[in-house]
Amino acid sequence: MSESQQAVELRETVRTRYAAAATAVAAGGTAEDCCGGSDRCATGAIDIDESFGPGLYAAADRDRLPLEAVAASLGCGNPTAVADLRAGDRVLDLGSGGGIDVLLSARRVGATGKVFGVDMTEEMLSIARANAAKAGAANVEFRKGTIESIPLPANSIDVVISNCVINLSVDKPAVFAEMARVLVAGGRVGISDVVAEDDLTPADRAERGDYVGCIAGALSFTEYRNHLEAAGFDAIEITPTHTVAAGMHAAIVKAVKPIH
Repeated sequence: MSESQQAVELRETVRTRYAAAATAVAAGGTAEDCCGGSDRCATGAIDIDESFGPGLYAAADRDRLPLEAVAASLGCGNPTAVADLRAGDRVLDLGSGGGIDVLLSARRVGATGKVFGVDMTEEMLSIARANAAKAGAANVEFRKGTIESIPLPANSIDVVISNCVINLSVDKPAVFAEMARVLVAGGRVGISDVVAEDDLTPADRAERGDYVGCIAGALSFTEYRNHLEAAGFDAIEITPTHTVAAGMHAAIVKAVKPIH
C-alpha cells in the first residue's frame, strides 16, 4: 500500500470514529472517551474525565451550553481559556466537533466578532449547527472541510483555536501552513493538543495508544515547534498541562504570525 493510500485510509478511520461519537450523542448518549485512547463511544450520563472531554471546562461554562455540545466534547484541553479572545475577533476552530469551543468563543468575541468551525464529519456538523441554534448563537458558522485545506480565504482570521485535533491529521505540515495562510499578520494561535516527550519514537507513541485515540499520531515537543517555525510562526510556547499516557502530555500551544 502506498503512503498516500495509507493516509486516505487513516483519515477515513478517524472520520468513522468521530461519526460514531456524533451518532452516540444524537441518540442521547455521550462521546465520552472516544478521543482518550478508548475503543468505546459511551452512552449514558456525562462522566467527568480528568484527561479528556467535558471535565476540562469550568462547570459554569458547561452549564451555559446545550447538553449535546458538552456531551460531544472529546478534547484534551480548553483552548478558549488560553487564546486571549477579544471582542470583535474573528476566530477559527479547527476540528470543531459538536461546537463546544465555537460556542464558548462566540460569547467572548461578542456580536461584533465571528467564529467559524471547520469539521470533516457531517454527523458532528449536524450536532454543532443544532447546538448553535439552541444556544441562540448568531455569530457562528460551521463549514465542512479538512484542516489540511481550510475552506476560508487568506488573511481572514484573527485567532486559530483547536482542541486535540491536529494530532489526528495525516498531513501536519499542511495544517500549520493553512493556519498561517488564513491568519492575518499578527494573528494568534491558541490550541490544545497531545504532545510526546522528545525521547519517544513513533513506535513508542503507538504502543501507548492508537491513532484515532489521539496518541499514536502526536508530535513530539521539538517536532511541534519545528513545524510551527517552518510555517513562519514565532513567539512559540508549548506548555504541558497534564499527562495522558506515559511520556505523553496534553499541552497548550501558542504562537503568533509575524507582522513583517
